Amino acid sequence: MLVTFKRLAGGLGTASLAVLTMLCWALVGAACLLGVGLLLVLPMVAVTRALAERERERLRRRGVEIVSPYTQDRMPGAGWAARMRAVRADRATLRDLGWLGSHATLGLLCGVLGVLMPIAAVREISYPLWWQLLPPQEQTTNFDVPVQTWPAAIFTSFMGAVVLVGLIRLSPALTRLQEHPATRLLVPHPSVDLSKRIVQLTATRAGALRAHATELRRIERALHDGTQNRLNAVVVTVAAAKRAVARDPERALHALDRAQNAAEQAAAELRAVVRALLPPILEDRGLSGALSALASGCAVPCRLTVGETGPVPLSVETAAYFTVAEALTNVSKHSGARQAEVLVERNGPALRIMVRDDGKGGARDDTGTGLAGIRRRVEAHDGMMTLTSPCGGPTVIEVELPCES
Repeated sequence: MLVTFKRLAGGLGTASLAVLTMLCWALVGAACLLGVGLLLVLPMVAVTRALAERERERLRRRGVEIVSPYTQDRMPGAGWAARMRAVRADRATLRDLGWLGSHATLGLLCGVLGVLMPIAAVREISYPLWWQLLPPQEQTTNFDVPVQTWPAAIFTSFMGAVVLVGLIRLSPALTRLQEHPATRLLVPHPSVDLSKRIVQLTATRAGALRAHATELRRIERALHDGTQNRLNAVVVTVAAAKRAVARDPERALHALDRAQNAAEQAAAELRAVVRALLPPILEDRGLSGALSALASGCAVPCRLTVGETGPVPLSVETAAYFTVAEALTNVSKHSGARQAEVLVERNGPALRIMVRDDGKGGARDDTGTGLAGIRRRVEAHDGMMTLTSPCGGPTVIEVELPCES
């Protein structure tokens, strides 16, 4: 019973949000008659999809697996008209709207019957215990029926018990009825071909594996060519110092100094390798503090804005850190910018990152530069990266990293 109550309560929450979204759609529809509402259609589609994704995630937590049906990826550089056509062509848009209307009515009704009515029934059951304490004008049932005698109060309690038992018996059916529109409309349409999405996921996974192999080779080279050689030099130098201690103490002391310098350099290189794997500053100061350090250390004056991010997985924090680090490195080396701006905030289930500079523009991510590395890192997390860099600037990098599995 408790599990059913929680499911109905969760559905009541999303149904309440669906009602608010329907009211916003009504306002946008009215504004469309004046022309200005057309600019709000795409944001409202995004809000509707975010609410639908929240309902899918809620049902997934309850054991109902629903695959996200969206096949239209974000279109970098596309204009408003092209994006409108893409949204209109996506079958999931109309299905989301159909679910929104059903959930705002049927889902809300089931939630009220399954959550609020039992509470009202408990009030009726306990009515004989306290009805005489009320002023005469307030001695009524939940439906404003006057009850001012003991027989009427006892009958009210009996009817409340009957209603409560009936609602408990009906709660599983109410749950199924509340979730039925989602299981029918929030799944991919039978005609939707998800092969493109499968190909995309396969490509991103292959790219992630290639990036992982490249990173392993880089670490191996750094350890072999740098740290290992210096440690070998330390061993050889200390051995030579041991042999020279008895016959030439001054030479032995000089050899120990060289061994100490080599050991310190090896330790510094080893710390650099460790920082490249997982920056300690993330553990010490969190994402906001780590990004503040990056912004303050940038050669170009950088303004950082970190909004409310909520709980973010460590892997996403690491990806966000390296994304901003690589982007600011490109700004310092190649953009010729006078100032830069970094914005990090939570956007529904995703972490949104925006890096902007007023440089010369013309940046590309298909030439094997650091921008290509950013895209590979982002896509490995099923995220999206948009690069806008016309000649003459400005250059804007927008990244979204999913924070929920």
